[in-house]
Amino acid sequence: MGKVISIFNQKGGVGKTTTTINLSAGVGRIGKKILVVDIDPQGNSTSGLGVEKNQVDFIAYDVLANDTPIKEAIHETSAENVELIPANNELAGLEIELARESGWETILKEKLELIKGDYDYVFIDCPPSLGILSIIGLVASDSVIIPIQCEYYALEGVSQLFETIRLVKKGLNPNLEIEGVVLSMFDGRTNLSIQVVDEVKSFFKGKVYTSIIPRNVRLAEAPSHGLSVLDYDLKSKGAEAYMELAEEFLELAEEW
Repeated sequence: MGKVISIFNQKGGVGKTTTTINLSAGVGRIGKKILVVDIDPQGNSTSGLGVEKNQVDFIAYDVLANDTPIKEAIHETSAENVELIPANNELAGLEIELARESGWETILKEKLELIKGDYDYVFIDCPPSLGILSIIGLVASDSVIIPIQCEYYALEGVSQLFETIRLVKKGLNPNLEIEGVVLSMFDGRTNLSIQVVDEVKSFFKGKVYTSIIPRNVRLAEAPSHGLSVLDYDLKSKGAEAYMELAEEFLELAEEW
């Protein structure tokens, strides 16, 4: 059965979608079969993997709100071995619709149970919020990857994030674990980045990946071409870092 992992931080701008796209592409290149489930109404993982979010027949909204069979919402992407359930801004209204229903917490989990055995890993790109969409992502998941930027205020909001994970674990998904923490936007020229790395490692004892993602122009450019950085410029520092992360992720995931 495929392992389901939410990529989640309620803070925006921490590299969440960048990690979703490029970790998926890296693990796919190693030969694993990947499904990305985009439940962020911004749909940035969708466009970043080369899928035109407003020109597909079915998206995550249709699966969650309209009972569209989940297999009909799966699309090929620009990345090797990576498939996608896309998102667009229709998802923004789903929180209001789901809030009126009973048992909304498990809706995504129930849908993914039907297909997760077809994949090695399912990565859920959660929105940067603590709302209903993030909750259904966490309830559907076996574990969570937390991206954190190497900038001032890096740990701001982490206690809230921990509390959300704790509440989901206590009431809805007792097996939810932290898979790992990805440090992104690292600039080795600044003392601040180095200090943040030390702080995060101290806070998340033993859960921080040793592969650190640097600031990199190619990483920023790749999504506008609908490509992962690995497909855009394999020799860039961003691509090298995400391939290292993919290898480390697999090594640890298969150990645990």
